[in-house]
Amino acid sequence: MAIPDHARTNFDTLLRAASDGNLALLECLDAATRDPRYVLCAVGRSEDGYVFSPFGHLADGNPNEAYLPPGPNDPAGFIANSTT
Repeated sequence: MAIPDHARTNFDTLLRAASDGNLALLECLDAATRDPRYVLCAVGRSEDGYVFSPFGHLADGNPNEAYLPPGPNDPAGFIANSTT
């Protein structure tokens, strides 16, 4: 399964921000649930100060339990969790 161009572009931006020291972790509220989220942001500068561009939030708990990785024997599939 190919990673879409927009995801690659965002990842490259995130890497540049990290290498330039322009990365921040902000505590925010989830817009739908109002639960706290810890959001990874690239930091830019504007005439008025700083601009924070969110890229995603850190997973709660164990991230290995939150995601299913790609299957090594099936490029279009994912490894199914035995508990699902």
